[in-house]
Order: sequence, then structure tokens, then C-alpha cells
Amino acid sequence: MTETVPAPAGTSQTSSLRRLVPRIFSRSARRDDVEQLLRTVRTHHPKGDLSIVERAYTVAEQAHSGQTRQSGEPYITHPLAVAQILADLGLGPRAIAAALLHDTVEDTDYSLDQLTADFGDEVAMLVDGVTKLDKVKYGESAQAETVRKMIVAMSKDIRVLLIKLADRLHNARTWGFVPPEKAHRKATETLEIYAPLAHRLGIQTIKAELEDLSFAALHPKLYAEIESLVRQRTPQREQYVHNVINAVDDDLRELRIRGRVMGRPKQLYSVYQKMVVRGREFDDIYDLIGIRVIVGSVRDCYAVLGAIHARWTPLPGRFKDYIATPKFNLYQSLHTTVIGPGGRTVEIQIRTNEMHQQAEYGVAAHWKYKEQLAGGKPDAKSVDADMAWLAHISDWQAETADPGEFLDSLRFEIGAKEVYVFTPKGRVIGLPSGATPVDFAYAVHTEVGHRTMGAKVNGRLVPLESELKSGDVVEVFTSKNPDAGPSQDWLGFVKSTRARSKIRGWFTKERREEAVEQGKEAIARAMRRQNLPLQRLMSQDSFAEVASQLRYEDVSALYAAVGEGHVSTQSVIEKVTALVAANDTTTGPIDLPQVGRSRAPRGGDSGVLVRGAPDILVKLAKCCTPVPGDQIVGFVTRGSGVSVHRADCTNVASLMSDPERMIDVEWAPTTKSVFLVQIQVEALDRSGLLSDITRVLSEHHVNILSASVQTTNDRLALSRYVFEMGDIVHLDRVLNAVRRIDAVYDVYRVTSS
Repeated sequence: MTETVPAPAGTSQTSSLRRLVPRIFSRSARRDDVEQLLRTVRTHHPKGDLSIVERAYTVAEQAHSGQTRQSGEPYITHPLAVAQILADLGLGPRAIAAALLHDTVEDTDYSLDQLTADFGDEVAMLVDGVTKLDKVKYGESAQAETVRKMIVAMSKDIRVLLIKLADRLHNARTWGFVPPEKAHRKATETLEIYAPLAHRLGIQTIKAELEDLSFAALHPKLYAEIESLVRQRTPQREQYVHNVINAVDDDLRELRIRGRVMGRPKQLYSVYQKMVVRGREFDDIYDLIGIRVIVGSVRDCYAVLGAIHARWTPLPGRFKDYIATPKFNLYQSLHTTVIGPGGRTVEIQIRTNEMHQQAEYGVAAHWKYKEQLAGGKPDAKSVDADMAWLAHISDWQAETADPGEFLDSLRFEIGAKEVYVFTPKGRVIGLPSGATPVDFAYAVHTEVGHRTMGAKVNGRLVPLESELKSGDVVEVFTSKNPDAGPSQDWLGFVKSTRARSKIRGWFTKERREEAVEQGKEAIARAMRRQNLPLQRLMSQDSFAEVASQLRYEDVSALYAAVGEGHVSTQSVIEKVTALVAANDTTTGPIDLPQVGRSRAPRGGDSGVLVRGAPDILVKLAKCCTPVPGDQIVGFVTRGSGVSVHRADCTNVASLMSDPERMIDVEWAPTTKSVFLVQIQVEALDRSGLLSDITRVLSEHHVNILSASVQTTNDRLALSRYVFEMGDIVHLDRVLNAVRRIDAVYDVYRVTSS
């Protein structure tokens, strides 16, 4: 907004820049009576309340009294110029009033509360949406958080962004008066964020000028050179364009269609992009002639297209019908490229008057139209419904805490090119270039995305990572499992910010909540099993202190860690009881059951205690791999201590033939206890299945000891995994995670060989 910075040192450099790029040294004409502004507003809104504009100007002039801009002009010229830009776009009196007041809260003593009292909530909300945040409070993240604040505000009212774009445009016209390093920083930010946002809103007039002004500030010499090249070739080009226009006019007269034919102006930044980024020669670019035909109806558009194709040969693959399938910013037009007179290539755009207004002024044209219909204030939702991406941006900004990540995501989201695909019912979905069926699923609905398990493109089954192309018909298959969720692998290939944020949100929210509950239940269950005073321990603040000791941010994070198997329940219980005992001198120490300490001399900790003989060697049988919670029996072996089996193990029947060697055993796991678990996974065979399963097991901190895989003739994959686990409560979570892998239809624990 405000560009009141110290005057640039080095007058020679300034004068050189002024000569190369005079556009960034422009000044505003002072209009003390604001008659020009009022006339413009009255033209677009004959019945509008102009008194609010007059009052806003009076307040702004008084508030900014004595302030000057770097160009030496009175500061009031800036809000007046911003208001004029918006008035030219056709915005109504309230938005114009907000434009006049947009810097008062930030740069003067005029408070937001006072503004609200004087002009109402609507104007105050617009002003607050474009007010920068305090750099002292937010530090390095101030810029990102200011943009985030604007995004939140514009999701409620798109006029916030229109005011910000007009503000940035007028400041850009005066970048020549600020130090070069600041101008470079602002120009870079404009090219990365504000020009793409103007493009997204379809406001071509602002987008083109922002790009050219940023180009002039960043590369003044290149700008001047390209401008010189354009100027040198203008006379010959204009003569050729005139000949083409006359030919198209003849076609219109023959068809008896009223319309206008004009040459399309060349944007200097666009020429630069094609020369530098795409490696094209200037003559190749500038030889490309652009013609625009504006007619009265959609029927006339297609009639003119047919006449032009009959006169000149169209280039294959260069016809685009944006009338039938509008662009994401509501842009509509017919585009075709033909071989014109003399064999030169001519680009032609054909559109109606309404489409032309939309192309030039974008969402501002929508707002003006709906504002007139509503008699002063349109329904913001009716505008936003046409700009669905606003809701998407608002969604993921709320889910992105890191300011740097937010700005990176915003740059990608607003700058990405789009492809257009269809649902089976013919609905058009716009997606970033390179998008996949998973991006498509999340664009349809978040729950559809979470439950996606397969996809068809143009009637053929395709992998979920397949790249979609414009015109594809996409159908996704969803799982009926209520616990179904996305795969971590999807983050490696999804392109849309919406899909990425929703997938991350699922893993950080839904799984965390589940883990918190599982952890809390596991601790309570273990305490009851060990006859500890549950109510006394759980009601203490000791859990918060233990969480801090283990470097978790809060108690919920500690519960989640227990639920995910990162920390054992016994370890947490021991720390909590020790802490409570140390802080509570009235009741004495809280002793854990003796079973937790009597097994120390043993060579290995199986988590099983032999009644009456705590120091005897105990081994868990590998034939049935018992774990805590299973009913178990003990069998005294010759020279190898006690072997522990599940009560329903197939080998127990033969062991019972020697009853003298049977012995009572019970579970008593400690923090050092480790148990073998064997699971079987049944799935439809596919490429990468084994790596997906092992990756998921690894993500859940499972130490795989052995694995076996076999595939049947009917493409069924059966695999078994043996691994170690310290806390058996974690097993259900592991099984659920494996079950969510694509193509897996069953997974269960194996309890016999």
C-alpha cells in the first residue's frame, strides 16, 4: 500500500531509469473536487448513493493531511487514484468509499472502530481486509500473514482483492520513485502473487499492466529494448493488420452480422516471456498477428468462425472453444489460428460483447452486474459460486500453519495452468496441469477423495498416478469401508493444493484423534490390570509433566504417541506413578505390582511370569506367537525353560499328554517386553504392492523379521509377515493401516503355523 520510503540516492541512475521506463514515474492528476470520480461512479451506478463516496473522500483527505508520497504529491492522490481504477471497473459506491479509506487505518490515527461507526460494517470489513499486519508483531512472516489475512477476507467478499489489486497497480506506476531494491522486491511479489490473482479473477486489463510495470522495474533495459523493437515494426504491422480487418469486415457484411473487428495489442511482458523463457526470436513472435472480433450473440460467433475458416486455412490443433467450456476465470471466447494473407500466421478471437466485458474486467464485471440487480449490494456467495477456487484457497490456507509453505502453495495454486476434464455426467472440472484421478476425486468432494481406490479414464482402468489431459472423462471408484482413507503415497504425485492439504489433514487430524483415544484407553487398561488407583493418577497434572519430560507438546500428543506405538504404556505408567509418589507425601509411594521387577535376573524378557518361579527362563512359542491378551499355557521343556503357547494352539493337545510338565503362567509385560506377531495379507496382485505393504509397516515402526509372498494364477497375492511389537495395543492400528492399501481386501493375525 504505502510507498513512503526514503528518496532514492543517485540522481543519475534515477534519470536514466526515467528515460528508459517513464511508465513507473507517472504522477496522479490532483482532483480536489473529485468530480471525475463521482462522474465515473454515476455512469455505472445511476441510482447509487454517492454521498458515501463524498464523505469518504472528506475523511481520507483530513486523515492524510500533511502526508506526502515519495513522488512529492499529496498522499490523498493515492487513495483517489485507487478509487478511480475501481470506478473504471464499474464497482459500486461502498467499494469506492473503502478504496478512498483503505490506508487510513494503517497510516493514520483513524481507527477501525471509528471507521465502522462512520461508514458501517461492510466498508470497515473491506478496509480491514487490505490493511497490513504489524511487522513488529509478526516479524519475517508479516508479509505471508498479511496475504493470508487478505485471502480470508476475499473468500468472504471478492472486492477486498479488487481493492488490493488497484492499490498495487497505482503503487506500481510510481515504483520509479522508490529505491531499486524495494521496487525489485515489490515487482517480484507482484509477478508471483498479484498478477496471477488478477488473471484468476479474469481482469485482463489490470493483469497486463501489472506484468508490464513489474517487467519495467525488474529489467528496465530489456523493457526499453523490446519497446523499441515493437515501435520500429509498428507501421508495417499496422498495415497488415488493417488488411486482415478489412477482409473480416467483408465476411461480417456478407453474413449480415453486426460486429467490431480490431487488432489485439501486444503486451511487452508476454513478448519477453516468449523470447527468454521459450527461446523464440523477436521477429517470430511479433510476426504473429492478433485479431479480435466482437459480435452480438453466441450464434454469430460460430457463424463468423465458419466464414474465417472458409476464407483462410486453419492450423490443425489450434482451435479452442472456450464458449462451450469456459476457463477457470470464467473467460469465454473462440480461438483459432489461420494462415492469413501472404502466408503469415494470424490468431483470431471471436466473442460477444458480454464475453469481452468478462475478458477485460473479469469478476469485476460480474460484481457490477449483480450489484445493479440487487440495488446496491450483491450476494457475495453468488459471485463466489462462479469462482470455486476461492473456496479451495480459503480451505487450504486454514490448514497450512507455516507462513512460508502457505506462500509457496499460493504461488503454485494461482499460477498453475489448468486442464479440463469431465465427470461421467458431463460436469466440467478444472485441475492443475499434470493432475491425476486423485486430484479429480478431491475436486469433486473431500470424502470421495479419501475413499478413492481406483479410476477409469475414458472407460479404461488406469493407475491412480496417471496424468489427466483436457477432455478426459474421469470416473473414480470409492471404498465402502467406513475406515477407508488416503495413502501416504498420494502426496508424491497429486498436483492440486486442495488434494495435498486434504490428504495431510486426514493424516494429522483423523488418525491423530484415533491414536489419542487408543493411547488413553491403553494406559487406563494397563492401570486397571495392575490394580493402580486409576482415578487418582489420571486426575493429576502429572501426565502433562511426563509429556513435557518426553518432549511432547501436550498430553494429547503423549496419548497419540502411545496409541501409535512410539511409547509403551508401561513406560508412561512408571513415570506417572513415580511423579505422583514424589509429589504426594501424605499417602506414601505408589508401588507397581511386584511382577514388574521380579524378572530382572532372567536372560530375556518375554512378558510372561511363571507362578511360583519368577526367575525361570520363559520363551514364547513360535508356532502360535502368543501376545498379551491371549489365553496361554506353559510347558516345561528339557533344558530350555518354559515354553508358552496359546491355549488354542494346535500343539497343545499333544503337550497335554504329559500333564506333569504343564505349569501356570500369566502375562506381566514391562517396557522391555517384545512379542512376535504374524499377520497374513490378502490382496489383488499389482505392481508395487509388496513395497506399499512394507512401507506402511515401516511407517508404523514395525520391525519385520521375515516375510513370504506367493501369487496365485487368478492374480491373488498372499503374503505373511513376522515382526516384533512392544505394545500389542498397536496391532489393531497396524492392521487397519495395511487394510487401507490399494488392492488389499483382507489382513488378519495368524495364530497357528
